[in-house]
Amino acid sequence: MPEDRLSTTLSALADPTRRAILARLSLGEASVGELAEPFEMSLPAVSKHLKVLERAGLISRGREAQWRPCRLEAAPLRDVNSWLDSYRRFWEEKFDRLDAYLQELQKVDPDAGKN
Repeated sequence: MPEDRLSTTLSALADPTRRAILARLSLGEASVGELAEPFEMSLPAVSKHLKVLERAGLISRGREAQWRPCRLEAAPLRDVNSWLDSYRRFWEEKFDRLDAYLQELQKVDPDAGKN
């Protein structure tokens, strides 16, 4: 059964190295060598991370003579954000209810929460 796009994106984002690569690419295009600089790993290891990101649609690679710049592709991140929005609303509602409850407690006992 093929993975859905959201699962592929979340799987790619699960690795801190790949998240750091995306953070760097949010500043602009970079070569594999430039992306590898902050990590203590080989270029082939960084290339494997890039392949995972590319397969998830999070990056694309261009070709300019011998230079193959990588660039961030944000569409899959927009999909993750949309999926998370429903949970964000869920937690905001919970916090709003908690806030209302705490305000009710303070009306009943104005000294509640004070040391």
